[in-house]
Amino acid sequence: MSKLKCVIVEDSDIQRMTLERIINSHPDLVLVTSFRNAIEAKNGINNRMVDLIFLDIEMPLISGFELLETLNYKPQVIVVAGKPEHALKAFEYDVTDFLQKPILLTRFDLAIKRAMLKYEQIHINDDSDNQIFIKSKMSQKRININEIKWIEAKGDYVQVVTLDSNIMILSSLKNFHLQLPSQTFVRIHKSYVVNIERINSFNSKVVIIGNKTFPVSRAKKNDLTEALKYI
Repeated sequence: MSKLKCVIVEDSDIQRMTLERIINSHPDLVLVTSFRNAIEAKNGINNRMVDLIFLDIEMPLISGFELLETLNYKPQVIVVAGKPEHALKAFEYDVTDFLQKPILLTRFDLAIKRAMLKYEQIHINDDSDNQIFIKSKMSQKRININEIKWIEAKGDYVQVVTLDSNIMILSSLKNFHLQLPSQTFVRIHKSYVVNIERINSFNSKVVIIGNKTFPVSRAKKNDLTEALKYI
């Protein structure tokens, strides 16, 4: 199973660095970024697809609980707080676990096991998240998102290339891209969106999937580099 992509929301520099060190040494976690307050975190989390938030509660301006109410989607949350009285309210928000500061490594490992189990259950039981219906000619065709290798703009159409088929769809590349998971499908050029999990090799100028080479535009190079950091 892939690692859980995490963010930290913590206003204390010491506590934040402690969490960063623990997460970076854990085999099942990858740290995407850290935020110093809930205001920074609000836009940062909504613009990323992450699996797990390590969340402090007592922060200036906006509390951790208030942040949870503003998110467009709900990753798993492990609350990390100094006061045990926050635990009861935390579980009202359906958090995965509550850790009291200072963090004990044995207790941290138990929280991550719970998060991994929950992640597994969500993704095994909800196969519909991995499928998409697309209209090709006069019929609706269901395909597995993970089997898409790339999408190519073809005038008023896009060509969706999967492991076993090529499908032409009346759509702009931009609109079709919006239907796909942004953490997996990255636009590398005005004419191409690629599934980064299907990339065989790449450099600053090209991406190779199978025996096909795709150009990487200068404007999209940073998007590709950022996406590949977390796979």
